[in-house]
Amino acid sequence: MEKIFHPTLAAQAPFPSPQPRRASIIIVSYNAREKLIHCLTTVLQTLPDEVEVLVVDNASAEGNAEMVDKQFPEVTLIRSSSNLGFAGGCNLGARQARGAFLVFLNPDTLVEKGWLESLLKPFDEHEKIGLVTAKIVLLDPPNQLNTCGCNIHITGLTLCRGMGMPRQTYSQPDEVSAVSGAAFAIRRELFESLGGFDEVMFLYMEDIDLSLRARLAGWTICYTPDSLVVHDYQLRVTPLKIFWQERNRYVMLLKNFKWRTLILLLPVYVLAEIITWSFVLLNDRQHLSNKLRAYRWLKANWSLVLSKRTETQRLRVVADRTLLKSLCVKLDFGQATEGLVATLANLLFTPLFFIWRSLLLLAVWW
Repeated sequence: MEKIFHPTLAAQAPFPSPQPRRASIIIVSYNAREKLIHCLTTVLQTLPDEVEVLVVDNASAEGNAEMVDKQFPEVTLIRSSSNLGFAGGCNLGARQARGAFLVFLNPDTLVEKGWLESLLKPFDEHEKIGLVTAKIVLLDPPNQLNTCGCNIHITGLTLCRGMGMPRQTYSQPDEVSAVSGAAFAIRRELFESLGGFDEVMFLYMEDIDLSLRARLAGWTICYTPDSLVVHDYQLRVTPLKIFWQERNRYVMLLKNFKWRTLILLLPVYVLAEIITWSFVLLNDRQHLSNKLRAYRWLKANWSLVLSKRTETQRLRVVADRTLLKSLCVKLDFGQATEGLVATLANLLFTPLFFIWRSLLLLAVWW
């Protein structure tokens, strides 16, 4: 089945009422045609009854949509006339999905047998679990983890939980700060109540923002080691990555915390600027202007940010103090740099973040 959507009409379409489908697997495709073929092959080999698969093609230039239409007729193909980004593509897929649970999967993943049943099982066991994320291991090297959920730092910087550790690590279910957008499931009614992904974010941090808004609304996020997904992942600094990540981090923080909490967090954010500027100077100097571009975007779109903030604050049932207690104070600098620099950064910054969060928890009772 094939459907064609234009961005303006897609954004206006309401979420449909779920049909008798247990889950809908939504894959957003943008080029990387061969990886999508491998992903769909493993997904369809492990597909339980009452589960549908939807592929949203974000105007790929590599013939992805034509390939899906020809080679995978059992998949619902949704073509967008332009690139909506990951956030917009996921929302477009969700608006056409019919399942009671929405499962988002990256096209550069491969799934293991039983992954979906294990991913959905926690929902049946605990009614306050709103999102469940899988155990994601690296394709290369295959004996290492990619992520077991994500850790949100007090600065809003977010890193993979368990990145590079042996794949047998994190063998027990656990509550986590955030899901990984590479492979997670969410209750449909929760996704709708949150308004889906924030399409302003376009790319990067949209999964973390969705998680934080869900926590603000009183929901729990769970990691399950029994759902195993393989990810063809490599850390790459693409030309606009710093812009998207930094801009979206600022937007996420401004949306979710009370103003007085943000003011008390200013020293922490100053430290975050030192860290991120250092990263840019060391790893992405040719795109130095992207950091400045993030600041300029915030200034130019301040009214939009305030509007998003109002929408988010309406979800609130959890106090800022509770959110702060759930955020970590240690940054794994080894995921961004190596050797002596990472060691010194950990020794310098971790105690500062620990001390400031401890002081914050003495002051923040709202």
